Formats: sequence, structure tokens, C-alpha cells
Amino acid sequence: MERKRVNSSRIRAVGYDLKERMLEVEFSDGRILAYTGVSPEIHRQFMAAPSPTSFFEDKIEEDFSPRRT
Repeated sequence: MERKRVNSSRIRAVGYDLKERMLEVEFSDGRILAYTGVSPEIHRQFMAAPSPTSFFEDKIEEDFSPRRT
């Protein structure tokens, strides 16, 4: 999955697979976590957020369970 860079101190890049509804988050420390069941709208809002880190903490980290890739 291709990931796009984001402007964040904690998150390096984000990828999304529409078919699988899977969001991949690559962190600045090199970890990559995958979140399943993420809607296209949440992904769109995440990519457009003024603070990707805050959006991630409020809307993704709290609502979806990750798995390491």
C-alpha cells in the first residue's frame, strides 16, 4: 500500500486501502500500525486535518484497534 507523507511530528505517512477499508499509519519512530474498518470519510478527514496527530488521537486511536504490520 502506498503511503502519503503528512506534516506531523509523530506521524510520518498514511496509507489507505478503500477495498479493505484499512488505514496504515507510519510513525516517526518507524512503527507501522494498521486499522481495519476505517471509512473513506474518516480517511479523508484525517488527510485534511490541520493537526494529523490530534485527529489520529481523537478519532482513530480511540475508536479502532491496531495491529502491527
